[in-house]
Amino acid sequence: MESDRSGRIQRGRSDPRMVATQFKPGQMPWSKGTKGVCGTHPNTKRTHFKKGEMNGVAQRKYQPIGTYRLSKDGYLEQKVNDDMPAQRRWVAVHRLVWEAANGPIPQSHVVCFLPGRRSSELEKITLDALELVSRAELAQRNHPRSKDPELARLVQLKGAITRQVNRIAREAKEQES
Repeated sequence: MESDRSGRIQRGRSDPRMVATQFKPGQMPWSKGTKGVCGTHPNTKRTHFKKGEMNGVAQRKYQPIGTYRLSKDGYLEQKVNDDMPAQRRWVAVHRLVWEAANGPIPQSHVVCFLPGRRSSELEKITLDALELVSRAELAQRNHPRSKDPELARLVQLKGAITRQVNRIAREAKEQES
């Protein structure tokens, strides 16, 4: 395969067979002006996927609109449409409950369960178990300081150690230069 006689294009070598098959400057490619080369022959259209058609695994795994499932995080979700993108096909039921009662969720806000009221059972996901909070408030709630004072202290110590290690590494690098 590495010999001149292999016919493969190799940098720095000039076998006539290699040179004959290379594009020359200004040469037009054979496919210029064609859109979707495979669509030019009538037999290829016969085997293409048709819009809305499902075959094979997709057909076996299809879930109809209105189906419920549990997300990876343990939230109950409902399928609301079959359109793309796939991330918007399934919506958390607690969001749907909130939107049905109060309208769309404002930007930079989220619907979450009240403390101790989270559930993946459809009957227990009610409006009185939900609240609307801003993302900033949610971040404060989920911050380590609000969870456990000892954990908050450890996070602070880790940050201090990281800063010292970075300072020492930076000083060592400056001395080398």
